[in-house]
Amino acid sequence: MSGFPMRSSHHLGVDLATQVRGRSGSGVDNLSSPSCPQILQSKLCIVTVGLPARGKTYIAMKLARYLRWIGIDTKVFNVGNYRRKMFGAYQPHNFYHPDNKEGVDKRTECAMKALGDVINYLNLENGQVAVFDATNTTRERRRLIAQKCQDSLVEVFYIEMICDDKELIAENVKAVKLTSPDYEGIDDDEAIADFSQRLKNYETAYEPLDEGYDRDRSWVKLADVNQTIMANQILNHLQSRLVYFLMNLHIKKRNIYICRHGESEFNVQGRVGGDSDLSERGKEFAIKLAKFIHDKNIPDLKVWTSQLKRSMQTAAYLNMESEAWKSLCELDAGACDALTYGEIQEKFPEEFAHRDQDKYNYRYPRGESYADLVHRLEPVIMELERQESVLVICHQSVMRCLLAYFTDKEHSKFGTQLAK
Repeated sequence: MSGFPMRSSHHLGVDLATQVRGRSGSGVDNLSSPSCPQILQSKLCIVTVGLPARGKTYIAMKLARYLRWIGIDTKVFNVGNYRRKMFGAYQPHNFYHPDNKEGVDKRTECAMKALGDVINYLNLENGQVAVFDATNTTRERRRLIAQKCQDSLVEVFYIEMICDDKELIAENVKAVKLTSPDYEGIDDDEAIADFSQRLKNYETAYEPLDEGYDRDRSWVKLADVNQTIMANQILNHLQSRLVYFLMNLHIKKRNIYICRHGESEFNVQGRVGGDSDLSERGKEFAIKLAKFIHDKNIPDLKVWTSQLKRSMQTAAYLNMESEAWKSLCELDAGACDALTYGEIQEKFPEEFAHRDQDKYNYRYPRGESYADLVHRLEPVIMELERQESVLVICHQSVMRCLLAYFTDKEHSKFGTQLAK
């Protein structure tokens, strides 16, 4: 990854309000981790910028999933969906020509309708971040967006996708546009020809974000699949986290395997946490896991474990180099560690009831909550996004959190649906 120039980057303090209350064994409300904010000091509209087939919607969906996972209410507003609903799916390429006044007016109408919904979501529906997913390729369009957001006390953060790799663009056209509702029922060759002309129409009017003209705006440019990243006016903690997340993304195909360790001696006894060895059944599982992985013959596979014995012992049967992460250790049960659930109910009856009421925010006495665990796992997610094929051998609660990220599950389902 080449240069990361920053213009006038100021950290004005943490925007994320971290005072989300969690129950503890002492009966005192504690501040939770900054990964699960309840309130943003200001609402944020993320605005994508770029020509079609540059991966804007892919980035929009990834960002929204990440933000929801760390506890920020986020929604994507795709202007193309508004256009299809208002004027029909297929529009010929001349609809997108900058000299076609009727087409320009209709596309502006769609954009303003979507932007109105963005403002309503943020200001009336308690949304925290909205992603305005569209081309937004002209300065005039971006000026309109900025003005309407400013009038509604909403911050704007632009993300521009640039790609000059013709092979990659052609792959995107085939993989995405030929399966798009825009070209449903239309011959492949005809669809490609029409879309190629649509691209040329957009290129005619395209005005990229400029270091001089847009020096007072907050933005980040991603060029050629993150080979080059440029950021400008990164003004707060959330924006810096977004830039860091974007720096770790790539579009290569890979396999990510998430596996629980083999059965441990404490599992047999029904005890929470601890650092016990594998049981005999756990060893049998590790042998079968090793055969499964070796049969897959995955090139350059990396193996990650926690620093607990049951995880590392499961990996040992692979006879492969592995990396042990402290971040991948089981949720810390604190004062309840090594107890059975029956013993927890007997010794801490109020805690047992609190846990059933809200498994995501419940924090074990002197231990962790799922919210804390998400915060602890954020570096793991960043590194998983950077890597290619990885096998993660971890623990039940860790698996729930990782699966919740990749499947975009709500926090309320961390300890229920994903617990099963």
